Amino acid sequence: MLRYSQKVYYDSTRDFRLMRKGSLALITILLGTMFSAAFGQSPTPAPTPKQKVRTWTIPISIYTKKELRTDQAEEIVQAERLVVKENGDEQQILSIRALSESPLSLAVIIQDDLTANINLQLRDIADFIRGLPKGSRVMVGYIRGGSVQTTQKFTDDLEKAAKSLRIVSGSAGSGGNGPYGGLIDVVKKFEALPSGRRAVLLVSDGVDTSQGTSVGSLIQTIDLDNSITRAQRNSVAVYTFYSPTILTQGGNAALIGGGQGALLKLSNETGGRSFFQGNIAPVSFTPFFRDLNLLLGRQFALTYLSTHMKKGYHTVEVFSTNPEVKIEHPKGYYYR
Repeated sequence: MLRYSQKVYYDSTRDFRLMRKGSLALITILLGTMFSAAFGQSPTPAPTPKQKVRTWTIPISIYTKKELRTDQAEEIVQAERLVVKENGDEQQILSIRALSESPLSLAVIIQDDLTANINLQLRDIADFIRGLPKGSRVMVGYIRGGSVQTTQKFTDDLEKAAKSLRIVSGSAGSGGNGPYGGLIDVVKKFEALPSGRRAVLLVSDGVDTSQGTSVGSLIQTIDLDNSITRAQRNSVAVYTFYSPTILTQGGNAALIGGGQGALLKLSNETGGRSFFQGNIAPVSFTPFFRDLNLLLGRQFALTYLSTHMKKGYHTVEVFSTNPEVKIEHPKGYYYR
């Protein structure tokens, strides 16, 4: 039995385990083809010699369904064999990079027209940034008028990033149509960083009124779809915390439902998670950060060989042969 806290070169005949030791994720791999028979695994099909292939990297988070039900982290997660399918075809996994080999690059983005309630959460946000693993890179910005205003560029000085947080303006005039145009600008900034684990934490009400205010129009806006496409293309998982603006604090069910639906769509399509506490401003972000820390601690950069060379949208499915394991991942991406 070998243990790695860094890069893992994955083979489909191996048994994949995730173990926790404090906040550090360790990977245990049982080597040898004997385990293939023991766990009923079959080798991942390799590309034929003349088949054109390319590499692709996506963020994934691995945890158990029990953890979702109880909010208690498991000490050992037996993931067994991981399978990646693209357009329905199984692909060959090349590597799964963990925390120390692939430090997290995280953008913390706050919508500037949120109500003053968000200012009560700034200490928790700052503590979350300070508590990230050493080597993490953090950017802090505010979405204002449809664009992002950066208060801290990507830095590994977590204290400096935490101190760059400021109170929000709380003005309805600073909101623009919504947060997603600014989010597109944020995701573009990841293109200058080394490949690896990438994520955005977006604190927003999710409402983009450019296409109207019905629930259907709120989850089908051009900027929302473009931000999803851009995040998928750059392997960025988007996690969202719902917090109201002046527009949504009045309890308009259609606006709140549409905004939360848009945030849920954004997170689901990019491999993140959406957090909200009913239709009100959360009393505290502490429960959200507890779950987010678990997810980020279980996040890996998975690289595989894609056998699909055509440009366009490709669907992605990642799952474990263990039915008790859940894997969050982008639902697809556009290849150009």
